[in-house]
Amino acid sequence: MLAKSSTELVRQQNSALVLSALRRHGRLAHTEISDATGLASATVSAITADLERARIIEKSEQQAVSGRGRPRVLFSQRRGCGYLVTIIISSDSIQYSLVDYAGTLLDRFTEPRGEGGTATFLAAISAALTRAATRSRIDPARVLLVSISSKGLAHPAAPVLVWSPVFGAQPVDFSQALTDGWSAKVILNNETLLVAGALLEREAKRKGEGEPVLAALSLGHSIGLGIARRGGAGLPEISAPNFGHMLHMPDGGLCRCGARGCIEAYAGFYAILRTAFEVPMDTIPAKFVPIAEIDKIAAGARQGNRMAQLAFRHAGVALGNGLSRLLSLHGHMPVFITGPGTRHYDLLQAGMEEGLSQTQVVRLGGMPNLLVVPDEASLVFEGHLNLAFSIIDQDIIASRPHMQAAGE
Repeated sequence: MLAKSSTELVRQQNSALVLSALRRHGRLAHTEISDATGLASATVSAITADLERARIIEKSEQQAVSGRGRPRVLFSQRRGCGYLVTIIISSDSIQYSLVDYAGTLLDRFTEPRGEGGTATFLAAISAALTRAATRSRIDPARVLLVSISSKGLAHPAAPVLVWSPVFGAQPVDFSQALTDGWSAKVILNNETLLVAGALLEREAKRKGEGEPVLAALSLGHSIGLGIARRGGAGLPEISAPNFGHMLHMPDGGLCRCGARGCIEAYAGFYAILRTAFEVPMDTIPAKFVPIAEIDKIAAGARQGNRMAQLAFRHAGVALGNGLSRLLSLHGHMPVFITGPGTRHYDLLQAGMEEGLSQTQVVRLGGMPNLLVVPDEASLVFEGHLNLAFSIIDQDIIASRPHMQAAGE
């Protein structure tokens, strides 16, 4: 019985490797799959035959450039195998995307976040999910997974937002957004976790193996951090520590979370606004600050306004101090800076470097690479696809025990 379980586990792992290779590289021939996965030719043949029989992948032919010889047989995901819906929750809007199993974007629309409590919020998401399926004439039962991202603190094992800037400590259970007719799995992740995962994948495609470990720091209304590293068998290990609410200054400025002295209470958009206008630090923070207001403060700072410059310097020092703790715990790594706050990086950089330089790990090991990547929206969506499809692939493979044991 143990041998049978081990054989089944190997089959599932090998099948997942093949699907992962097709997702990373696109359509591949038999030999290219073998090269990408390191699997033997006979194993690849058995796996692709099983996956094709189960209607998970499909074959197509590519004629040789010269027009002579036999066409190349290429394998790819079958688009109609199932569907994914991604939901990206921002401070003022929610973006919905419908994607087929091959990763093709079929539909996308954005709605205002709206007002009201959690019940109203979940009802709006439920209606939007139905609209996404109806617009593309997709049976909701064929949606395999709904992947949600948000700023805030996500439950580690359930699709529940434990804390958020809008709802505070009032939990939001996103599984309640799926009504009758929906059987999809629901997952929730911190937005910056997805960004870190997408950056790790981008680096792997650009450099081969890529960076072994990296951090993504998101600047905006909230402050987020994601850490991604290469794990066993090349699989990523991604986490999102509650960086924005780490302590920066004891008994310091009031944060949106209700605590005092958090990094976000000095580096979030509301904190920059508060410092620039010399508002008392115990003033209850605004839930949302339009970026246009921060742009005005940034313009003033570039023109020499002392309090505007001080606001960005304080923000930079808080971020740098937080990153110095990250490096002390996890060692040196490149830090990719993303989010709408990157447009003010010229005003934050000196303070960040000042905050970083105050710790021994930086004095001895040098300043980490700080790299600005402004297209956070693309990274969030890529992160959704990478993580969601890895889960979908595993679920599809595990649900088909009748597939022949490949790779024995």
